[in-house]
Amino acid sequence: MDPLIFGNLLSIGGKLIDRLIPDKAAADEAKLNFARMAQDGELKELEISMSAIVAEARSSDPWTSRARPSFLYVMYVMILTALPMGVLSVFRPDMAVQIAEGVKAWLTAIPDQLWWLFGAGYLGYTGVRSFVDKRQAERIAAGGK
Repeated sequence: MDPLIFGNLLSIGGKLIDRLIPDKAAADEAKLNFARMAQDGELKELEISMSAIVAEARSSDPWTSRARPSFLYVMYVMILTALPMGVLSVFRPDMAVQIAEGVKAWLTAIPDQLWWLFGAGYLGYTGVRSFVDKRQAERIAAGGK
């Protein structure tokens, strides 16, 4: 594992542990276990998935590099659709209920495993993008490209 990535993983993991575990002794033990996992190579899978996400983001193929941002646009449309649905419910409550039930049925038809997979992938992508952006900002601040 690249020492820079290894150090950053330990740093990020340590910060998460500090936030999630208020007890200092328990947090220190969790950090130690996290470091052991990293040394044992158990974080290799995480490194591979992160590199795949970064490769997708850097892809010159617009469908690949824009897939996750496009999901945000879909979510914005869903949220903005709630406004006219609220107005519709005043004038035609029965129609608003039917539309809402149809959307609910459509979304619950998607298996839970796919929702979890999507959530994990999206959070991983967001984390890697934040890491890359921070690294680029540090390079610019240091006078590099």
